[in-house]
Amino acid sequence: MARTKVFDEEVVLNKAVNLFWEKGYNGTSAQDLVDELGISRSSLYDTYGDKFQLFKNALLQYRKQFAGAMIEMIDKSDDFGKTLKDIFQYVVTESLQEKFSKGCFMVNSSVELAPHNLEIAEVVNANMQDVEDALFRLIKKGQEAGQFSNDHTPRSLARFIFNTISGLRVASKSGADKKVFDDIVKVTLSALK
Repeated sequence: MARTKVFDEEVVLNKAVNLFWEKGYNGTSAQDLVDELGISRSSLYDTYGDKFQLFKNALLQYRKQFAGAMIEMIDKSDDFGKTLKDIFQYVVTESLQEKFSKGCFMVNSSVELAPHNLEIAEVVNANMQDVEDALFRLIKKGQEAGQFSNDHTPRSLARFIFNTISGLRVASKSGADKKVFDDIVKVTLSALK
């Protein structure tokens, strides 16, 4: 007779997101997973497979939560400049909170694993493309509405903004302060005027 699971898989997966986000793939041991997730080793492997599959699922969960929220905000926007400012405000505010000084889980994973692992590279690249495409749509609409300059193509600006957001996440890992973030955002937004 099969045993019934006595834990919420979504809750456990979110705990895995936080653990891998904080320690990285290589810095997280199987014992760390058991201790942090609060489930037995056998339940861990029966439910999620091996450590790598759990990591990949955690990265996909992070993508769904964070990139999904940003894309939804962009797609619902009717004030394109305000939406872009709101995105940057969110990134800066979150980056300055101590619990987020660990950077961005997606950016961290792109540095730690993507160069050496095709499956992780595919997740990272798909995330990048989805966010870039959403930014492209926002900037294109903003240009058409006269809110943004037409000096650059919407695609090149979307790439620039995505890269800036990623850079802000990296800067948070090194302890950059609000003035650094504010300067970066100010210059970035000036490229759209």
